[in-house]
Amino acid sequence: MTARHGLGLACAACSVLLVSAAQLAMRWSMTRLPGLGAWPQWLAAPPSALGMLVLGICGYAVSLVCWMAALNHLPLNRAYSLLALSYPLVYVGAALLPGLGGALSPGRTCGVLLILLGVLLVNARRSPPPAS
Repeated sequence: MTARHGLGLACAACSVLLVSAAQLAMRWSMTRLPGLGAWPQWLAAPPSALGMLVLGICGYAVSLVCWMAALNHLPLNRAYSLLALSYPLVYVGAALLPGLGGALSPGRTCGVLLILLGVLLVNARRSPPPAS
């Protein structure tokens, strides 16, 4: 692995972690805020929920910067598959963190494991073809 490739993987990992945390933060805040159509009620919303919503949006913004850096160092076909790693992170986080309302199930867990297998297959090192 080259230093350039390692930097690209680090930036992609940072992007995935940030976007996953942003999803969880926004879910947490939206369970505590009024519906999107009730804007006047947002003025009386809990400051913690509004703060978490802003943190989630900021997490997305920083994740985008990390993603652009990853694309600068990795081939798109490999980098893009790494974004799928956010699915297992959000799935587990939503199920284990309090107040997010997620649940683990055998079917969903199998689906998440298939996603992980796909990411591994796309990013597996390919052996060179045999010499003839």
